[in-house]
Amino acid sequence: MIVGISGASGFQYGVKALELLRGQDLEVHLVVTKGAEKTCELETDYRLDEVMALADVVHPIGNLGASISSGSFKTLGMLVAPCSMRSLGSIAHCLTDNLLTRAADVVLKERRRLVLLARETPLNLGHIRNMQAVTEMGGIIFPPVPALYQRPQTADEIITHSVSRALDLFDIDVKNIPRWGEGNLLHRA
Repeated sequence: MIVGISGASGFQYGVKALELLRGQDLEVHLVVTKGAEKTCELETDYRLDEVMALADVVHPIGNLGASISSGSFKTLGMLVAPCSMRSLGSIAHCLTDNLLTRAADVVLKERRRLVLLARETPLNLGHIRNMQAVTEMGGIIFPPVPALYQRPQTADEIITHSVSRALDLFDIDVKNIPRWGEGNLLHRA
């Protein structure tokens, strides 16, 4: 499984993906953009080396010869969390100028699952067209919109639910995620 973290606001989404994948029987490959490194510094108290330690393999953003840049390297797919509009645009137009966009391009060409937690609002027409292009190529645009029916009490609960739902799209079963119609969620008419 490949996790990409790009420079959009919401570095915490990528960290949560890595944390949730730790309990799975998967080898996790991580690629972090330069913008994401800056976002980590500005928005969080995480140390980048601690985040990278959550992955099994970390690839430098400039290493276009990395294993994840080849279709012959089998993966379950790729989650980009968060996905900046710059990364989205590059993916939509097959501009593979760094390892994150190259890995995403490979995932699409090999018809594997690509899920992008697109982080921007409001959207302009260019963003929407890029989302359409990625969708038409087989990718999934997954804005991390809070599921307020759960009555989350913390930002971590909101982030965990969004990332868990994104991992559902890879058939990765994250334990203890509240689901509509199960357990403590109320049914209302």
